[in-house]
Amino acid sequence: MRSFINLIRWLVFPAVLLLIEACAPDNKTGSIVYTNPVLHADFSDPDVIRVGEDYYMVASSFNCVPGLPVLHSRDLVSWSIIGYALRRLEPEEYFTVVRHGGGVWAPCIREHNGGFYIYYPDPDHGIFMIRASDPAGPWSTPVMVRSGRGLIDPSPLWDDDGNAYLVYAFAGSRAGVKSVLMVSRMNAEGTAVNDEAVMVFDGHDNHPTVEGPKFYKRNGYYYIFAPAGGVTYGWQIVLRSKYIFGPYEERIVMHQGRTAINGPHQGAWVTTSSGEDWFIHFQDKGAYGRVVHLQPVKWIDDWPVIGSDEDGDGTGEPVGSFTMPEAAELYPKETLQINDEFNGNMMGLQWQWQTNPSLTWGYPSEAYGCFRLNCIAAPDSTPNLWTVPNLFLQKLPAESFTATALMKFNLRHDGEEAGMIIMGQDYQYISVRNEEGKQMLRVVNCRDANRGSGGELIFNAETDAATLWFRIEVGKEAVCRFSYSMDGKEYHIAGNPFYARPGLWIGAKIGFFAIREGFINDAGYMDIDWYRIEKTQ
Repeated sequence: MRSFINLIRWLVFPAVLLLIEACAPDNKTGSIVYTNPVLHADFSDPDVIRVGEDYYMVASSFNCVPGLPVLHSRDLVSWSIIGYALRRLEPEEYFTVVRHGGGVWAPCIREHNGGFYIYYPDPDHGIFMIRASDPAGPWSTPVMVRSGRGLIDPSPLWDDDGNAYLVYAFAGSRAGVKSVLMVSRMNAEGTAVNDEAVMVFDGHDNHPTVEGPKFYKRNGYYYIFAPAGGVTYGWQIVLRSKYIFGPYEERIVMHQGRTAINGPHQGAWVTTSSGEDWFIHFQDKGAYGRVVHLQPVKWIDDWPVIGSDEDGDGTGEPVGSFTMPEAAELYPKETLQINDEFNGNMMGLQWQWQTNPSLTWGYPSEAYGCFRLNCIAAPDSTPNLWTVPNLFLQKLPAESFTATALMKFNLRHDGEEAGMIIMGQDYQYISVRNEEGKQMLRVVNCRDANRGSGGELIFNAETDAATLWFRIEVGKEAVCRFSYSMDGKEYHIAGNPFYARPGLWIGAKIGFFAIREGFINDAGYMDIDWYRIEKTQ
């Protein structure tokens, strides 16, 4: 019966399903239908594997630390973060400053010989590999598999005969070339390539900016799944060959078509234990980042068709909603970490810094029931917060939501400032700042922060309150409204609405900061008592 329902949805209903109003899939417990995106959060370039009845996802984290998130699911629809593969980025000295757009690009996770491997590129250094016996970690120290500027998006394949191979691409911004895919042999341990690379595909004519390859083998064919055409308006291609070094046939297996789901590509093919095939990919949504979708897959004549193929031409279109993977209703739903009461002795898995952190920036305190952010001196000559490393941030968790936080301020010296922020290439924050012995409640807006522009003060009022509630309401199109309260009940709008913008290769983020001008031996601080999200979609 389930297969019949799926067939009907496949042939008849996909256009109708795209009209279904979006809702959070983790609220569909017990339902037979899920709605895309399955994660309305910035988990860019997702890769997924199944081990038994468990699914593990990794995603790009760029310059954010801890880096390389590892997520878990039992149904491919609801996910939670179980850890990070990189507690700090290497080389350590290089990541003592903020490297927007650097760090961890599209990773690939694989199980091999009972262990877990992640291959990830740093476009400024090369391709690294780490190993673990458990996806939750701990993970090994990174090993350089191939050094070289501009090498990106690696994916390994251990063949049936024990030989190992690595496919990867080039980032034009670093390498000076792009739109080709390369394959190298590796040693059996997967720790190093051991010969020169071979070009197996040139996408310049039909598939410019081909990148993000994933290596698979099925029914005697080698397959390379790869996105092309660019992040925002691209498509998904699949290459296949009987020989690992080619030549490869090519086919577009998914494009936007008549849907509103732009750039549907860059992801992972995964098969359930019952034999269902699925494809996890991202959609670029501007300030929200690259959100995660789940598509059904059908194999026809040893070619995959991803999504819905109403006209039968072999090129699918992404679905907005579809029947859940078989047996998914048997498992409890995962919950992505968002809220934080700050009552534990570990930093929540949803939080990241802008680069490798220092202990002095901030720390949890179970004893005091808070997370303390110290007012640490900003880098010399910085015109704004773009290059400030000690921003305590997490991803936007939904299209529309309200974030509220309770904070206690102990700003001891002039020039110390702490508050709540929406951060990106443009940013806006609400804060408390000490100025000439007075405590000022402020809202500051900064346009083109990435270009070095200064901030503009758009709200300024004196306050003697040591405890304040800050609130940011985020609506559709990432319109943000800032407010504050003295009692946690009545909120007052502060400043103008703000249209969030993404960062460099990442979505806008929300969180907190605490800074000061110059060094002192006993800086002031802000204690965050709790942070709570209410989704409004």
